[in-house]
Amino acid sequence: MNLLALDYGTKKIGLAVAVKGIIFTLPAVKNDQNIIPCLQKIIYQNQIKKIYVGLSEGHFAKETLIFVDRLRSMLSLPIDTVEESVSTIEAEQIFKTNQNKRKRYDDKIDSIAAAVILRRVFS
Repeated sequence: MNLLALDYGTKKIGLAVAVKGIIFTLPAVKNDQNIIPCLQKIIYQNQIKKIYVGLSEGHFAKETLIFVDRLRSMLSLPIDTVEESVSTIEAEQIFKTNQNKRKRYDDKIDSIAAAVILRRVFS
């Protein structure tokens, strides 16, 4: 079963997919009025059967849950939340370990965090 993980942010959303248990990052997408059609296209292209959204703590968790409710009303897939505290810290360590260039940090960090979230699903 192919899975999609989202690292929700107010400006952009990091994405990762698991295909047959292998996790891949996708380019982050802009969080704007086109986010639902954009996600629908990604879901179709990758034959996604379930979505996981990282859920932090505090005030931002409320914003994320509002987004999750919106997704549930617009998509016909099961959507679960996954605790994501320190996923960005883990993503930063992965980024540094792979010796990526610092200028690519902003392009990749959200999707690496989504991959960390998806890895937690398998743990």
